[in-house]
Amino acid sequence: MKVVYVFDAYCGWSHGFSGTLREVVARHPELPVEVVSGGLFTGSRRVPIREFGHVQGANAKIAELTGAEFGEAYERLIADGSFVMDSGAAARGVAALRQAAPDRAAELAAALQDAFYIDGHSLSAPAAYRTVAERAGLDADAVVAAFEAPEAQAAAEAGFHRAAELGVTGFPTLLAVVGGHATTLAHGHATADGIDRHLTDLRTP
Repeated sequence: MKVVYVFDAYCGWSHGFSGTLREVVARHPELPVEVVSGGLFTGSRRVPIREFGHVQGANAKIAELTGAEFGEAYERLIADGSFVMDSGAAARGVAALRQAAPDRAAELAAALQDAFYIDGHSLSAPAAYRTVAERAGLDADAVVAAFEAPEAQAAAEAGFHRAAELGVTGFPTLLAVVGGHATTLAHGHATADGIDRHLTDLRTP
């Protein structure tokens, strides 16, 4: 069995799920975790954040339900409404971080969301990946170089295809894959205890 985490780094609900993801990974070190970038803001959805009028209200609800933090630097970044969330760039960054530390992909995905939602870094900027890499004790120069390399774009697009193949249409989605068959463990908001119950059921003959 392995766990597949399909998220988008620019998805507030994925940010809210980060605490649950960290807890699940801590409780189940034996489970490999595949992290897939879903591609929420691509193509025609790559527009100034002001066009998504529900953002502030949604963030307040996410914070209330999950305890997730939305920092002052993030609030400043989006304050005038001109900031553009580009999931393609974020997926390139996820791929670069995953390349640097494949076994820490879930931890780094959550850290990348903190870089945006707490520290106010644009995930289109190399500085975001340098910050995450340095905090994680990784080679920051190598991570930034990987983010800017052509291979990162191919990895991002592969992730979008992978999410579609899995039938995921909303983020975050946590799946358990056993023998090629995927079962949904969580979609949107969930607790680690609830996910544990699903895992127990899957492991019970």
